[in-house]
Amino acid sequence: MDDEVAALPALAARHIKVERPSAGCAVVTLNRPAQKNAMTLAMWQGLALTFEALGREAALRTVILTGAGGSFCAGADIKEFATVRASAQDIETYAHWVDRCTLAIVDCPKATFAAVSGYAYGGGCGLAVSCDFRIADRTAKFAIPAAKLSIVYGIEETRALYQAVGLTAAKEMLFSAAPHDAEAARAIGLVSEVTEGDVMAAAHRRADALAASAPLTIAGAKLVLEALTKGETAERVERAEAAARHAGASADYAEGRTAFVEKRAAHFTGR
Repeated sequence: MDDEVAALPALAARHIKVERPSAGCAVVTLNRPAQKNAMTLAMWQGLALTFEALGREAALRTVILTGAGGSFCAGADIKEFATVRASAQDIETYAHWVDRCTLAIVDCPKATFAAVSGYAYGGGCGLAVSCDFRIADRTAKFAIPAAKLSIVYGIEETRALYQAVGLTAAKEMLFSAAPHDAEAARAIGLVSEVTEGDVMAAAHRRADALAASAPLTIAGAKLVLEALTKGETAERVERAEAAARHAGASADYAEGRTAFVEKRAAHFTGR
């Protein structure tokens, strides 16, 4: 991990745990179970830096985001708002870190999975929809209680929700603050898979299935898809073309062609 992440304040480091079950997979756990993993400002900062650092790891293929103690994340820690969101400048700083965290997950060039049990409320729901895929067990509940707090969610969190569920469902969630159980969440596209068993086991199965895919393809596809969904094709065309050139000239491309002809599984290295 980067030096910047290693130098995180002790509070953030204690509440964000990174484990390596395999060389190609990282598990990031929100580790504040007594508060149902409610996000402090330090946690938003720490999670942003963590995902930015993971995105730069060449050997990494997949990242699973989850929460400790039976809940994914109950949202932002409103109890600290009186201090961390006390002024207009404080609110702007707080919003900056929420957006930076959201973008760090959305733009991570690895395949990302949210493994959701229990509450995924407010900012917790935002973290889940920022991942590429969301796997939930039967205890999962999703809600955005902004309308109960007179809060307007920022562009990046709202865009991630909109991209996941579409305009009408996003409006329903934001306007009503009504909770969705796992099946209701799957019905609107908020959840990719509902598992009857252990949610982390299901997430690892999905991650393992993608671990053999070409990492340059995943990174490039995410770049292009984000450009399309954000209407930024002109702004990102150079990056997309560079990603295509890099993949086309890579050792992985030669390996993929050879493996296809030889009718064997390809071994990709990301180079």
